[in-house]
Amino acid sequence: MSRHIYFTVHFGNTSDCGLLPDVYNLKIIPLCSFFQINAEFKRITTIPLHSKFFSQLDLHCDNLRKLFKRRGGQLGQKLRQIVAQMDDCEDVDVARECVIKGVCIYMGEDPAKLIHKYVGVDEANIEEGIGATTIGVFHLKDCSSADEDIGVVLEGIRVLSNLDSVPTAVAMLFGLIYAMNLAYPADLRYTFEVLQKIVMELDGGKLSNKALSLKKHLYE
Repeated sequence: MSRHIYFTVHFGNTSDCGLLPDVYNLKIIPLCSFFQINAEFKRITTIPLHSKFFSQLDLHCDNLRKLFKRRGGQLGQKLRQIVAQMDDCEDVDVARECVIKGVCIYMGEDPAKLIHKYVGVDEANIEEGIGATTIGVFHLKDCSSADEDIGVVLEGIRVLSNLDSVPTAVAMLFGLIYAMNLAYPADLRYTFEVLQKIVMELDGGKLSNKALSLKKHLYE
């Protein structure tokens, strides 16, 4: 199955990105494959992206569930819905997706900004939605069949598709952003900070107050 990437990115300067080619201005370029993203991330960090992302999500799952349950107010109500979904599901990928959404909510951000669901939506509306997405993950489902597509969007372009789960897509999105040294989207900056510094344990010496609070309460 082909997993080649085409995406639009804006850089003012060149950078040494190894397997990821240098980019000038705003261009659509053939970038790399699913496997090359993992290889480039490991080259830069020495950490295996996909396996580390999943193992760390699983490691923190129980403590995050407890943390979600303790949160009060309107965010707590939303988080209890996430916890209920986690308790009811037997699919590990669905549970991981719930954890990611829960982190978004806990950090005061909207998981719908990260994971864009299109269920039973016609192609024109899908293209309009994806075209308006700067950075995110898409999940397309056809109500009349079992067909679905999961992938990554950058600058309104589907850069990666045919992935096996939403958590895999989030991992690939994080890996691309980190490897290309792109800025995290402002409305998801705390979520990505947690994914980078707490989940992936990268550059975790300095945390925002929000991320530091989550980390402290994670082990209570």
